[in-house]
Amino acid sequence: MNVTITVNGKTYTHDIEPRISLVQYLRETLDLTGTHIGCDTSGCGACTVSVNGEAVKSCTMLAVQADGCEVTTIEGMAQNGEMHPIQAAFKEKHGLQCGFCTPGMVMVAADILKNHPNPSEEEIRHGLKGNFCRCTGYHNIVKSIQLAAETLNE
Repeated sequence: MNVTITVNGKTYTHDIEPRISLVQYLRETLDLTGTHIGCDTSGCGACTVSVNGEAVKSCTMLAVQADGCEVTTIEGMAQNGEMHPIQAAFKEKHGLQCGFCTPGMVMVAADILKNHPNPSEEEIRHGLKGNFCRCTGYHNIVKSIQLAAETLNE
């Protein structure tokens, strides 16, 4: 099946198997390996990307469903060699340890901040509910998102 998907501002057209997931398309066809495959059932959130401005778990979305869509991955967050303020905040506040969940956390953080520019701790924790981190206990992830909100609102 032919699909045309804009990923990180660049448009791609490929003939793909209809059953390939969006995360497989990103990783295997486009070689964008920043989006991780964790549970493959949408339970962990490591595969979170933005599709038309909304956070989506790309392991349970078929690539054909993204035909005509704009997708942003973790690789698309940085601009001109500079980390996005959310990425910089995760670095500053140590919102990562092993780093496996970090791309998904950053992408869901962008979604949280889009919907809640000045989020409370409760709103952040609620927004993170579908993304799991087995290392940090979430404290520094929450602090990272709070710093990102401050930075983006300056």
